[in-house]
Amino acid sequence: MIHLVQIRNGSSRRVALVEEPNLRCLIGIHSVYELVQQYLPGGSHLSEKVFALAHGEVLPYDLIYAGKSEWHLMPPIDVPDMPSRLMISGTGLTHLGSAKERQAMHAVSTSKVSEVMTDSMRMFQWGVEGGRPSNGEIGVAPEWFYKGDGSILKAPFAPLTIPTYAEDGGEEAELAGVYIIGEDGQPYRVGFTTGNEFSDHRFEKRNYLNLAGSKLRNCSLGPELIVGGDFQSIAGEVHIEREAKIIWAKTIATGEENMCHSLANMEHHHFKFEAHRQPGDVHVHFFGAHSLSFGDDIVLEDGDWMAVRYEGFGRALRNPIRVERADKKLVTVYPLV
Repeated sequence: MIHLVQIRNGSSRRVALVEEPNLRCLIGIHSVYELVQQYLPGGSHLSEKVFALAHGEVLPYDLIYAGKSEWHLMPPIDVPDMPSRLMISGTGLTHLGSAKERQAMHAVSTSKVSEVMTDSMRMFQWGVEGGRPSNGEIGVAPEWFYKGDGSILKAPFAPLTIPTYAEDGGEEAELAGVYIIGEDGQPYRVGFTTGNEFSDHRFEKRNYLNLAGSKLRNCSLGPELIVGGDFQSIAGEVHIEREAKIIWAKTIATGEENMCHSLANMEHHHFKFEAHRQPGDVHVHFFGAHSLSFGDDIVLEDGDWMAVRYEGFGRALRNPIRVERADKKLVTVYPLV
């Protein structure tokens, strides 16, 4: 298992191997995308290629992570100069601990919420019953959503913005899979990374059919991409800080042992679509959240900080909240005549 980061200094960029408390740069490699593109035709293990190239400059990780270096963390994956070739999507209602909050969010207002069977709860139950098929078999499809392309992906410590047209913004502490499509259309999993999927939960709560629109928001990954990591049971924590004080925190758990869908089943139902197997494309797929601060009536404010950390997945992903302060503007479409 290896940990990789992408860093930038002005127009210069590097890929580095994490060797706590330092980063060791890979020689001649400027992006994880470039690294994997070189690896795919070869057939050797990606980790072997990384170690063969990890003889470059050594940089202090602490200074970079603290924002006290000329080098700055980037998202751990991108497609340089072609953000449209990176697709961000996700799977919901996957975690055994998530159904209660989603049920409450989408239930009709009633004193007996637990007795109302919402579409969310039905889909969750289908996952419990058929989301972990035997080897070689296809299970029930999970909830799936499209989030955006690489242009919405923000680096660690970069603000996640609540735009003027949004009703809210809230963290979704998750792990995400990073994939690349080979020249033959075969999907390859590069690794896993910590993610903050970030959604408009208030808009979604109005009506479950708003789910798709609630997901069209910026998000963040990193700082580290884990190659060769295990996805069985991963413990973590998420918290919200306001004026340097923690106002909300939860222990969280992900991985197959904590989910009603297997990893293989989620991957099948994403990549079964031919459009998701275009050679050279990169996919980032969020695997769902265990708990939301929104479920505990936390309303995020400008200047709040969100932090997500999973054991074995490197340093915490931290992002501040920024609330866009501008008047709403009508978007006008002009016809060509």
